[in-house]
Amino acid sequence: MYFPPKGSVPVPMSIIIIIIIIIIIIEIQRMWNVKPKVIPVIIGATGTISKSFRKYVSNIPGKHEVKILQKTVILGAAHIPQRVLM
Repeated sequence: MYFPPKGSVPVPMSIIIIIIIIIIIIEIQRMWNVKPKVIPVIIGATGTISKSFRKYVSNIPGKHEVKILQKTVILGAAHIPQRVLM
């Protein structure tokens, strides 16, 4: 969990994630001299997906089943409170 220092302006977590993704893209470009392609694949904590989810997943090499991806996210989200409470 992220807690900003006292007296500072809080930054939304989504902005922090975007900044981290940009830093990773820059590092990949520097290390391997390639232009990485970012594919937005987002699954909500309850397994919800966007209408364009299947289109984006089809751009990733390999076989991916949406139900298995959703199940993985739901089990991972259920594991977080378990770790906090124990």
